[in-house]
Amino acid sequence: MKKILFILLIISVLSCTNSDDTNNTVNETSEFTDTLPLNIGNYWTYNVIGTTTTRDSLYISNDTVIASNTYKKFKTKNNIATGFYSSSLANNAVRKSFGKLLLSGDLSYGQTQTLPVGLDLNLSDFIIFKEYALPGEILSEKSGTFEQDFNGIPLTVSYKLYAVGGENFSNYTSQSINYTTVKSTKIILNLKIISTQTVAGISIPITILPQQDVVTSTQYLAKNLGVIYTNTFTSYNLDATIATQLGIPATTSQTQEEFLDTFNVN
Repeated sequence: MKKILFILLIISVLSCTNSDDTNNTVNETSEFTDTLPLNIGNYWTYNVIGTTTTRDSLYISNDTVIASNTYKKFKTKNNIATGFYSSSLANNAVRKSFGKLLLSGDLSYGQTQTLPVGLDLNLSDFIIFKEYALPGEILSEKSGTFEQDFNGIPLTVSYKLYAVGGENFSNYTSQSINYTTVKSTKIILNLKIISTQTVAGISIPITILPQQDVVTSTQYLAKNLGVIYTNTFTSYNLDATIATQLGIPATTSQTQEEFLDTFNVN
């Protein structure tokens, strides 16, 4: 009887071990599909529609090595980018690891987005896409606080940038073109801004911008092609009196769309 129980215990342990190995293979070591082909010479052009209509040309220029890892360097034609997606990749480096796209470089917000402050972020292997991510899964996150002077008013800006897994689509249509095997991903920027004013020798914190998501950008990636469509929503709400003091609108709301036009991938 003891031998039988021992054998059953061994079988049980081996079964659990095999099951765990299978999960690890699926979640961490499979390359799945080549959602964004990272080959030198690949390019994508996008029609960007927002407050104005422009055109971005994004391409992979060369290999670059960062901390012993090899990345693909993205650039834009004439170093010009107006769309959120192209702006995020321009002059930055991307590599793929086990179904994840990792971005290293500098991101600037406030130039192509109408924000109450400027924001420069240095990222290292920030996950911008994960092929097997669950909807709503947090892929990567970076947060921090910095000081900034705005029109003579000292500001303390707290930020959180994070990427979130999106939805899966067996078929997705953009501008009358049907794509198969599409997955979305979201990049979200959350801000909180306060200022400290001194009244009668007493420091009083004043909330300039209550904590809120100010940029939500959703990219749709098609198998073996890359980003086919991006929708970026930018908004914020300030106290009207404070906004007047800062010399900026009290509220803003803007939608920008980037539609894939021409491409060459291999």
